[in-house]
Amino acid sequence: MSKEKQNIPQKRKDITGFFMIVAVFMLLNFVFSYTFVRFDWTTERRYTLSESTVKLLKNLDDVVYLKVYLQGDLSPSFARLRNETKEILDQFRAYSNNQVEYEFINPTENPNKEETDKIEKQIYEKGIIYELDVQRKKQKMSESRIWPGAIASYKGRETVWQIFNRQQGIEKEQCINNSVNELEYGFMNTVRKLQSKKKPEVTFIEGHGELDTLKLYDFMNSLGEYYNVNRVNIDEKIGALKGSDAIVIVQPDSIFSERDKFIIDQYIMKGGKVLWLMDQVNVNRDTLNIKNYSIGLNNNLNLEDMLFKYGVRLNPVLVQDLQCAPIALTVGSNRGTPNIKLFQWLYSPLVIPDGDHAIVKNLDGVKMDFVGNLDTITSARGIKKTILLRSSRDSKVQPTPARIFHSMVQLEPKKEQFHNPYQSLAVLLEGEFESNYVNRASAHDSVLAQIGFKPHGVKTKMIVVADGDIASNDMQYSTGEILPMGYDKYAKRTYANKTFLLNCLNYLLDDEGLLQLRAREVKLRLLDSKKIANHQAKWQMINIGVPLGIVIILGLIQFYIRKKKYAK
Repeated sequence: MSKEKQNIPQKRKDITGFFMIVAVFMLLNFVFSYTFVRFDWTTERRYTLSESTVKLLKNLDDVVYLKVYLQGDLSPSFARLRNETKEILDQFRAYSNNQVEYEFINPTENPNKEETDKIEKQIYEKGIIYELDVQRKKQKMSESRIWPGAIASYKGRETVWQIFNRQQGIEKEQCINNSVNELEYGFMNTVRKLQSKKKPEVTFIEGHGELDTLKLYDFMNSLGEYYNVNRVNIDEKIGALKGSDAIVIVQPDSIFSERDKFIIDQYIMKGGKVLWLMDQVNVNRDTLNIKNYSIGLNNNLNLEDMLFKYGVRLNPVLVQDLQCAPIALTVGSNRGTPNIKLFQWLYSPLVIPDGDHAIVKNLDGVKMDFVGNLDTITSARGIKKTILLRSSRDSKVQPTPARIFHSMVQLEPKKEQFHNPYQSLAVLLEGEFESNYVNRASAHDSVLAQIGFKPHGVKTKMIVVADGDIASNDMQYSTGEILPMGYDKYAKRTYANKTFLLNCLNYLLDDEGLLQLRAREVKLRLLDSKKIANHQAKWQMINIGVPLGIVIILGLIQFYIRKKKYAK
């Protein structure tokens, strides 16, 4: 039998095997087209959706349709954001049984400028904020306007999802990384807004010298995305807090009447939530800025007994910390222009959260000013106490009255004096609180009958922070611009004050799904720009030369083997 005839069965076997492999792959492809499987090997579980998101997607009873305007000729950074957005939308669609639909639209693709302007105006009026995208083309820098956002619709309702958020004091690459990090959170928040029929009510208390609306503008405005926000002066009115799901008390500076305290106490007993942002030491900032000198005095608010009963004591002290934010001081002038320099300011601790609680997990530094400390009270039984923020290892406590000088910045701090480490600055209290007025309220008081006095409360929670400035935003008086909460206009840095306080309210109001998403972290492995500039030629040669060298070596090895094999 000839060699050719002997090889025929083997050829048939090979061809049959090949078609069987193709058939298996086609079958697997068909099966997996009806199921969604994804393996996430990233350290931060970047591509794994949270349980709350999966639950929300599976429970969608109508289509969520998104018009995404992050499209066009984009720089690599924004192209990365677009690609990440598309990937996560595909993931949402798979988990939702195709109840998430989207299209990417380039609003500038129309060559007619009038039509483009008309479309961009409509997008702007909807609420999407544009961004200037700078990129290099043919050795020249070009700038174009892009619209990194989406309009989402669901059951006839419509809202805006701002995919990219520019943060003052943060580089664009880091802003894009933060935006990628918040894609799941942003989408989930958008859907919740579309589904929500009634927002929870958050009430800011006033009438006791609390921070005004201007100082709290960014905080209240940010809360307005999730909740109905209002301000109320209790003024000893029994029904003042009726309908409020949570109340916020920010930096009061005058005494609370017993009637106001009683109304707040009974609000808590009935399940109300409270965020206390309190200064136990009063420092006159105007005196400090004008005279460069002030004295910190005990701030008597008549709330000590209430908070003690609930499980916490605010101490009339000031915490100084070597891990602190800078202060901007004028050190002379240059031809009439003030010479401003930044100095280490021990009264502005920069708190780096180290806890695992969802409120502070993966949180950046929080800036505090003239902060006191607090102690938890063991006599408040049945109350779970979780420390959320604390000072660094290198901190010390200054009792009141405390003398404060700007000239202190010229003195080198003595580290051995900072021997009061890890001072508690914020605490979460959870449980069934006992009323501050048990065995104190008169049975004949007409208020008791009106309010329905409860000596013991239902399960609820509150957060106490030993600083009121944490919620304050600054203002650019020359332009009238209100700066973001936590933004330092001199250091050009945004601290995590806003995220921390939003997390606090989200947790108090049981929005733990949003809280878990905001706590997630996606690491951006950025290249070192200085090394790129200094070693550009070297790495270009390596990237070109090494692969080429490997190909040449492999070619020579193959040539040598073939020559040796067929030389005879």
